[in-house]
Amino acid sequence: MLKWPSPRILVESGRRLIAWCRNHWFWTLVILVFAFAGEQVVTLPYGSISSLAKKNPTHTAFMEQQAEQAKREGRRFSVLQKWIPLKDIPRDVINAVVVAEDGTFWSNQGFDWYELKESIGRDFAEGRWARGASTITQQLVKNLYLSPSKNPVRKIKEWILTWWMNRELSKTRILELYLNVIEWGNGVYGIEGASWYYFGKPAGQLSRIEAARLAAIIPDPEDLSADSDEEYVLRRTDIVLQRMEARGY
Repeated sequence: MLKWPSPRILVESGRRLIAWCRNHWFWTLVILVFAFAGEQVVTLPYGSISSLAKKNPTHTAFMEQQAEQAKREGRRFSVLQKWIPLKDIPRDVINAVVVAEDGTFWSNQGFDWYELKESIGRDFAEGRWARGASTITQQLVKNLYLSPSKNPVRKIKEWILTWWMNRELSKTRILELYLNVIEWGNGVYGIEGASWYYFGKPAGQLSRIEAARLAAIIPDPEDLSADSDEEYVLRRTDIVLQRMEARGY
């Protein structure tokens, strides 16, 4: 029969542990850091990502965060989203999003190492998180499971989950998920919802220019509108169209 240590022994052991931690504060800190990191890694949603091969997500972390923010501010939050398969999304939309957000999407392993290096260099030079370098896979991971913050712990989680997603899902499935869940406006998610919201028609009827306009606002969908004539939107749309032309799309 298992016999538990007496309270006296437990107290004495606790005192010895506290004394050791005080005398070896550096190693105590190292152990705590590794324990925290291990707990964070072990509890990541690996199974949820694997299930995405055949199952569409019903909501995202971004949706939950925006709903909570709306509740705190006392305003109504609604979601405009309709799932459509990749085969029903025009090739111009797919190409516009890829050239705008992740030019090496079809060949990379979830990370664009050149862009990451450039991003780190710019961040150090400006002393802040100045430039993004997230691939489509990284953006999808962030939208589904993480917060918009840029703290180191969140970034490490993003990298681990990006590696896992690239391992578990095909490129076409990743792109299908991405085009159906990313934000395109306040409460507007996915290409079908965005198409109806900005142009009043299904995504299958989007023109080449409309596709480029939608791709142009992905970095800042809450402040930009695909149907506006703001200078940034027009300039960014031209860049997307030029990149598509240069690649023969």
